[in-house]
Amino acid sequence: MGKKIVTFGEILLRYSKDGARRFGQGKVWEGQFGGSEANVAVSLALLGNNVEYVTRLPDNDLADACLHELRRRGVDVHHIVRGGKRIGTYYFEPARDQRRSKVIYDRDGSSFYSSAPGMFPWKDIFAEADIFHCSGITCAVSRSATEATFEAVEAAKAAGKRITCDINFRKNLWKYEGADAHNTLHSLMQYSDFIFGDQDEWEIASGVKQVPMDHMQADTILDMEAYRLYFEQMHAHFPHCGEMLLGLRNQMTSTHHSLTALLWYHGTIYQTKIWDINDIVDPVGVGDAFVASYIHAAEKWKGNPQRCLDFSVTAAMLKNSVEGDFNLVTEEEIMELMPQK
Repeated sequence: MGKKIVTFGEILLRYSKDGARRFGQGKVWEGQFGGSEANVAVSLALLGNNVEYVTRLPDNDLADACLHELRRRGVDVHHIVRGGKRIGTYYFEPARDQRRSKVIYDRDGSSFYSSAPGMFPWKDIFAEADIFHCSGITCAVSRSATEATFEAVEAAKAAGKRITCDINFRKNLWKYEGADAHNTLHSLMQYSDFIFGDQDEWEIASGVKQVPMDHMQADTILDMEAYRLYFEQMHAHFPHCGEMLLGLRNQMTSTHHSLTALLWYHGTIYQTKIWDINDIVDPVGVGDAFVASYIHAAEKWKGNPQRCLDFSVTAAMLKNSVEGDFNLVTEEEIMELMPQK
C-alpha cells in the first residue's frame, strides 16, 4: 500500500432534500457523512493507499456510525479523539439551471470546533506516517481549531513529513473574533510541499490577482505566458512549495461545467485537456478529488508530472457523476478515461 498518509479535519453530517427541492420544500431530509479532509481520506483509501484520518468526535452512537462508515471505506481511524458534544453539520441545497447552490453550516460548538493544541498525539500519529494533508477549512472553524492545525503542521514539518495543503476557503465560516483568512492561510501554506486551490482561493491566500478568463470552453486556449508570470508570483509567496495545482472551472449551468487544471512543478507548467461535463449529478467534493488523486499519483508516478496532472483532473471530472461528498471511483475507472500521451 506504499507510504502512509494522514489527513486532519472535521467530518460533517450533510443534510439535503431529495432532487431539486429547496430548503423550504418537502418533509424528508437525507443525511450522509462528508467534509473535505475525510473526503480526501476516503478517495485515497479507494485508490489503494494506506491512509489515516484524524479528527475529534463525541462519544455517542452517531459518532460510532461515522467511524463505521470510514472503516468500511478502508480508512484507519484509531487515533481519532473522543470528546465534545456533537458532530458538525451542513445543509446543502443543490443548484438547478441558473439557480446557484446554497450551503448553511452548523459547526459552532461541535466536537471539532473545540479542538485545541495538546489534544492529538502527533508524535505517535507521525511515527509511521510519510505524508500529512491539511486544509485551510480547519482554520476557519474556530481559533482553537486553527491553533490545533498549526500544531499539527509544525509537528509534521519537524518530523520531516511531506505536507500537502488544500487552500479550501469558505467565506461563510470565517466568523470568529479576530478571524483573518488571508494572513492565516498565507502562514499555513508556508509549510506545504504541494498546494491546491482554485483561482479565487489562490487570490485570497496570496493577494495576487487571478489571470482573467471568461467562459472557458473545451476548445479554449489558455494564456500560458500569463500563467507563467502568475505562478512565479505564487512561488515568491510560498518559496518552500515545489508543486502548485490550480483548478479551473466554468459553470455554464448547474449541470454543465467545463473543468481543467494547471500544474506548476518545480518551475515548469503542465496543462491537460479541458473536460466538458454535461450531466452533473453532484459537484460537491470536486476539489477534494483533485487533491486525493494528485497525492496518489505523485507517489505512484513520481517524476512524471504530466501523468499526475492528467490523472488528477480526470478523477475530479468523474466526481461530478457521484452523489455525495465521497469520490467513489477506482484507479481503473480513472485510467480508462484519462488522456493518454
